[in-house]
Amino acid sequence: MELAYYSDYAVRLVNSEEPVRGKDVLTSVEAVRDLFGANSSAARRATDADVTRFRSVRARLRSVFEAADGGDETLAVDLLNSLLLEFPVSPQISGHDHRDDDGRPLWHMHLADHPSNATAGFAAIAAMGLAFHLTEFGVDRLGLCQAAPCRNAYLDTSTNRSRRYCSDRCATRANVAAYRARKRLEAERPESSGRAAESAQRATPNGERRSAPSGR
Repeated sequence: MELAYYSDYAVRLVNSEEPVRGKDVLTSVEAVRDLFGANSSAARRATDADVTRFRSVRARLRSVFEAADGGDETLAVDLLNSLLLEFPVSPQISGHDHRDDDGRPLWHMHLADHPSNATAGFAAIAAMGLAFHLTEFGVDRLGLCQAAPCRNAYLDTSTNRSRRYCSDRCATRANVAAYRARKRLEAERPESSGRAAESAQRATPNGERRSAPSGR
């Protein structure tokens, strides 16, 4: 299982809430189980009590993204380290579910969790995946969408560190808004220039320019 898959756990959980819009889909045990994706065996451990626990971990993970997005690398790392200490995992080599054309195992790293509940298991994987992403690519690769009012989390995997939006939809919306703002500004400039010229003309009697005194 690729480490990028694990870091996506953190993104999925953080984006289950949109604070600015007042939206939160994490309201039931079914919503908790959906966050596990294909990991159905882990999802089955979830109970109603995990809803509140998941929300608590979500707030802490969002704080990591907020610190990274604000340029505070030390705070982002400290917050993530606290999660890693609280929710540890055991790296293991796995290959039982993946075979090559000759039937040989395709060995890969697997993060084995030993949770007391579903939240602990999810938090351990999410925190470790995010830690791998941060140390491999940099803190500035953790971002929050710049298309207001969206503040969804994302992981920047672009080659030039240029990502600013959580999705193509938000990027398009932001570009359209910027285009309309430029058009409004362009439309206001001739009108403002016309008003300024008219005001200057009214300030001069008969609309004529006064000549400077000759000094004689």
